[in-house]
Amino acid sequence: MRIAVDAFGGDNAPLAVLKGAEMAVRELGVSILLTGDEQKIKECAEENKISLEGMEILHTEEVFDMHTAPTELIKSQKNTSLALAMKAAADGDADAVVSAGSTGAIIVGATFIIKRIKGVKRPALGTVVPGKNRRFMIMDVGANAECRPEMLQQFGIMSSVYLKNVEGVENPEIALLNIGTEDTKGDTLRLEAYKLLQESPINFVGNVEARDVPKGVCDAVITDGFTGNITLKLYEGVAGTLMKMIKEMFMSTLKTKIAALLAKKKMYSLKSMFDYSAIGGAPVLGVKKPVIKAHGSSNAVAIKNAIRQAAICAETKICETMADGMAQIQSADEKE
Repeated sequence: MRIAVDAFGGDNAPLAVLKGAEMAVRELGVSILLTGDEQKIKECAEENKISLEGMEILHTEEVFDMHTAPTELIKSQKNTSLALAMKAAADGDADAVVSAGSTGAIIVGATFIIKRIKGVKRPALGTVVPGKNRRFMIMDVGANAECRPEMLQQFGIMSSVYLKNVEGVENPEIALLNIGTEDTKGDTLRLEAYKLLQESPINFVGNVEARDVPKGVCDAVITDGFTGNITLKLYEGVAGTLMKMIKEMFMSTLKTKIAALLAKKKMYSLKSMFDYSAIGGAPVLGVKKPVIKAHGSSNAVAIKNAIRQAAICAETKICETMADGMAQIQSADEKE
């Protein structure tokens, strides 16, 4: 198993990327193809006593500029570390890609370099987040601001395949984010998407309201990328604010500080639920090779877990499974 890793993607590159890659080689038994400036990679590894055993380097001195338009990845930025990682997967030199770089550029690279699975309208970005009852995926979280009903149907199918094969969910419950649970609620997009999801070969459980999302009442929440991105950021913001408020409350008086000591174990458990590094990254679903978008501020553990995700996706052949699912839908549509 060979994973192409963009060594210069993310806020903490290349150090966090190299540390995470070293952990992945040691703990997961994968081989790594690092893309980026060979001299800088070797200097960073030597300075920080990081072993590059099990890793190859595909040299380029160019790095994708986060302020550059994403589409430049396939124009003026073709030789950047991100573009070369995508090309390595597209050419069969790597089984999957991991990058903590520009989300937009990663979507462009996955779509136009690796290319879409036949039948997929648009690739989508899904992310797994913690809930009260279980972890769940939100999809799409930003790749497609405007969607058509059949796109939401495909997001439901792709998220179901991912959750079953990568997260180990036996029969994923897929729900549509809406303003009410009744099947008559919502705008035209939601009403038509509801009907298509009902007809899909997945465990569709109907609509879910935003207030119920944090409870983890389903395994995947399906929505358009604009709504999904707002939902995710609001979710992260509320969680972070609440954690700070709880900490301030416990540190306010001597009595509350004592209470904090007594509740320390439970508090750490709650905090760890919202630790993105334990999940790794967000998969770009709907393309021919696994692509994992790691958080921009990923540490070494997050990079290692993003590589783990990528390896599982490749091993379980989820792209091929999704292709089969898309073919089934197309076949059913043609019969009608």
